[in-house]
Parts: sequence; structure tokens; C-alpha cells
Amino acid sequence: MTPAAILAAARARGWRIATAESCTGGLVAAALTDIPGSSDVFEVGYVTYSNAAKTDLLAVRLDTLTRYGAVSEEVAAEMAAGAARRSGVDLAVAITGIAGPGGSGLKPEGRVCFGLACQDRPVASQTVEFGPLGRAKVRAAARDHALALLAQALT
Repeated sequence: MTPAAILAAARARGWRIATAESCTGGLVAAALTDIPGSSDVFEVGYVTYSNAAKTDLLAVRLDTLTRYGAVSEEVAAEMAAGAARRSGVDLAVAITGIAGPGGSGLKPEGRVCFGLACQDRPVASQTVEFGPLGRAKVRAAARDHALALLAQALT
């Protein structure tokens, strides 16, 4: 589903969307707001690159960051829930990961965690291992996956 189709599906349901992005730096928000008229569906995009921003803007718990690290499903889930709660939207997607270069044995380059908060459903999270594709390709793949998660939530 294209960003335009995602917006149309949200519009048909009367839903509003928010994004909470770390490693993608706003690419999902940009993909959605590139579409004219998106302001009737897209509410806000949070780019929370630092742990302090995650806690301050999205209410990610410091304990969660300390216990699991910023690149974790637990943090992604709290980012999505915080974005939805703080902005009052129906649907929020969150992304946190290691775009590269670099990473470690425990958290390799290309690991990206996603969170999805949707209406009254439990917050969902998942990890995708994109591999060491290079920074630009990991970020683009993460953007596309997040858009796919939004599309799935709307169908």
C-alpha cells in the first residue's frame, strides 16, 4: 500500500496517525506528509534520537532503556504507546534500530525494532534483521516496513 493509500484508508476510518522515529530520522513522517492533504490524517511525527528525547517526549521509561537498551522491542512498544497517548491518535508506529555503520555482536547493524499502537488493541512489537546493507538502505527498508505495518493495521 502506498503512502497515499495509507492516508486514504485512515481517512475512510476517521483515524489519525502519528510516528515515533529514531534511526529513520523522520523518513516515515516525510513519506506520509509528501502527500497533499495529509494534514487531515497525519497528526505528528516525533524524531527521538536520544534516550532523553525518548523519555521526555514519549514517556519511555528509563528502566526500560536501561534494562533492554534503546534498540529493543520493549522500547519500540513504549515509543508507539507514548506517541499514541501523547498525541491522541488512533494509530502510531515507532522505529528504533542500528542503521549503521557499526553495531555489535549483541545488536548488529541492520537490526530494527518496530512498535505499533492501534486503537484498543494491545501494542505490538517486532524485530527485523535487515542486515548490513549500509545506512541509507537500512533506513529505507525500515521506512518501508513501518509503512507496511500501518497499512496492515488499516486493513
